[in-house]
Amino acid sequence: MTSTSSRSQSLTPRTDTDAWWRDAVIYQIYPRSFADANGDGIGDIQGVREHVDHLAALGVDAVWLSPFYPSPQVDAGYDVSDYFDLAPEYGSLEDLDALITDLHEAGIRVVIDLVPNHSSDQHEWFRAALDAGPGSPERDRYIFRHSDDGAPNNWGSLFGGPAWQPVEPITGRSEDRDWYYLHLFAAEQPDFNWSNEDVHEHFRAFLRFWVERGIDGFRVDVAHGLVKAEGLPDDDLGPDRWNVVGLEGEDGAASREKLPDVGPAFNQPGVHDIYREWRRVLDEVGQDILMVAEAWVPTEAEAALYVRADEMSQAFNFPFLIAGWDAAELRRVIDVSLKEYGAVGAPATWVLSNHDVVRHASRLSYPADMDTDSGIGPRDPQPDAELGLARARAATLFMLGLPGSAYLYQGEELGLPEHTTMEDEARQDPLWERTNHLVPGRDGCRVPLPWSRDGASYGYSTTGRTWLPQPEGWGEYSPEAQDGREDSTLDLYRRAIALRRDRRLGRGAVEWLAAEPGVLLLRNGSTGVALNTTEHPVRLEGVGASIITSWHPADQDGAEAGDAGGVVVPPNGACWLELPAGGPDGGDPR
Repeated sequence: MTSTSSRSQSLTPRTDTDAWWRDAVIYQIYPRSFADANGDGIGDIQGVREHVDHLAALGVDAVWLSPFYPSPQVDAGYDVSDYFDLAPEYGSLEDLDALITDLHEAGIRVVIDLVPNHSSDQHEWFRAALDAGPGSPERDRYIFRHSDDGAPNNWGSLFGGPAWQPVEPITGRSEDRDWYYLHLFAAEQPDFNWSNEDVHEHFRAFLRFWVERGIDGFRVDVAHGLVKAEGLPDDDLGPDRWNVVGLEGEDGAASREKLPDVGPAFNQPGVHDIYREWRRVLDEVGQDILMVAEAWVPTEAEAALYVRADEMSQAFNFPFLIAGWDAAELRRVIDVSLKEYGAVGAPATWVLSNHDVVRHASRLSYPADMDTDSGIGPRDPQPDAELGLARARAATLFMLGLPGSAYLYQGEELGLPEHTTMEDEARQDPLWERTNHLVPGRDGCRVPLPWSRDGASYGYSTTGRTWLPQPEGWGEYSPEAQDGREDSTLDLYRRAIALRRDRRLGRGAVEWLAAEPGVLLLRNGSTGVALNTTEHPVRLEGVGASIITSWHPADQDGAEAGDAGGVVVPPNGACWLELPAGGPDGGDPR
């Protein structure tokens, strides 16, 4: 199979130009940490139902539910043992049906996680594969290989250590000696073999099942990883993808950096055939069903290959997320994204936080070139909470002023920071164990949400139990503590999302206006969107009054109208401005 450039596919006519997701604000719910209604310390579907009013007041267009399937929870639900049911700790399928109804009645669509690269080792298929033995049809659904000279190749797991697990120690059978199975993540997450027709039919059935239950879209996990290069050749990176050897050396603390998702296990041309197959299925069973790719690929141009007319709808814009507090890099990413996605008729997406990265209210307080991929622990430099929140509010307001679709992660509307002082004993991310306790991992962004100012779990659980510990003072970020405060982060999100919809910014276009280095100023229709990443106030001349600001006027000397209609934007601030008519307005940049 050969890859086709995004340009050559752009002539394929699109039938989704009016689809709901083109300018949607989509809110990620991590069910385990959202709200616990039954008091066992683990969030559940009923807990989400009890806070639909919060989502409706926020004004989001859709929610994306992270995995809720039956799972041993080795990787927080991304190790699925049954793709057609709900984990008992989250509730029942009937509970989920009720939540879908509640959300639809509130005008909110529902997107769910699709995990197609791997299953749990407790999935009935994998248990049958171990029982059936070498060379069986059951084993062909996964990637088993024989090698009498150690692992079949030098691939490393993204969770640390080698990507191959010996089979004989699991089965205890001599016939399994020198047999291995592939797991790009934890050993308990064996990779599917996408050359097997059973795997294809399984996921076609999955799509039909969930659309029939009212699901409006799918977020595709590890979308770049399903197909592996023919022959499974060695890659250039080797098995140590977290530089654990370097970490254990004298200068290890400074070298904790994950190597990129490149090589023969990723971004192979064959993945696009799978998504074309899925698009055909979805077009048969529904209309404007969203598919969004989690594809960590090197360039925006390669990401655009996933969103051609006959494949996915959107791809997460990770270059935007990792651009940091760097105006030049942000502008580059915006320009390239609009160009590459526009070339195939797809909207750009924008995202600042999710369940796999340090929350941007903490991440943005660090220098732009500091790598936080491995998480932040108590022995790391600690973030500046005040600076981080100011930059996070500004970055979000700037992001919501861009055309396309925006993704939010639960709790960012509250200004939640990363939990950076979690005790080692509380950590549950498999990264922590598989890197010999050298990589803190992702637990810090997955801490249960606060809903009230006080109480043992700040309103998260009826009993005060939490599956991960919450930091002290968490209740001050709660909706209860922020409701009715005009300077609150929650109020900023609500107002910005409403204004974004009213002013049709998601359907607009970008026209850059002159600004000094470190400052971004663009026109989107009749709205000016400004971001000041410098350490000094900046006066913008020739613009109208401010519409909304990331700072509160009482707190900072910003947004003052000058004699010529100028506006002063403080350091680490962002705002939207009234502009004279005349810029591009409405419609997608195609």
